[in-house]
Amino acid sequence: MLRQLSFLTEEIRKANLIQLHRIMAEQTGRALADPALAEAMSTLQGMSESRRRQVLFVNAQYSAIMLHHRLGAIDWDELVGYLRVWCSNGVFQEYWDMTGDARRALPRESLEARVGRAVDEMMEEIASGREWWVVGPSE
Repeated sequence: MLRQLSFLTEEIRKANLIQLHRIMAEQTGRALADPALAEAMSTLQGMSESRRRQVLFVNAQYSAIMLHHRLGAIDWDELVGYLRVWCSNGVFQEYWDMTGDARRALPRESLEARVGRAVDEMMEEIASGREWWVVGPSE
C-alpha cells in the first residue's frame, strides 16, 4: 500500500511539473508572437526585439530539456549530451552568459546549480578549443 501511495505521489508530482511547463510554454509562445509581451516577460536588458525573442526561445528549449530530465525521460548523460550541443549555439552562449548571476544564486546542490556547473565547464571547453564533444563533466 505504501509503495502504491509513493508511486501515485510521484505520478502527481510529474503531472504537476508537466502542467507548469505547459503554462510557461504557452506564455512564452504568446511573448514570442507579441513584442510587447516579450519585453514584459524578459528580465534581460539591452537587446533587440529579435534577440529577445531568440533568448526567450532558447530559455524555453532549455526548460524543456530540464523537464525531460526531471521526469526521468532522459538520464544525466543524455541531459549533458543535449546541452553540449546547445553550447555550440551562439544565442545559447549569450543567454548562458547573461543568466550566470541567477544560476550562481541557486542552492549549490539543486539540480539547476549542478547543471549550471556542468554547462559552465562545457562552455570553458569550447572557449579553450579543447575537443568539447569528447571530454565533459559528470554528475
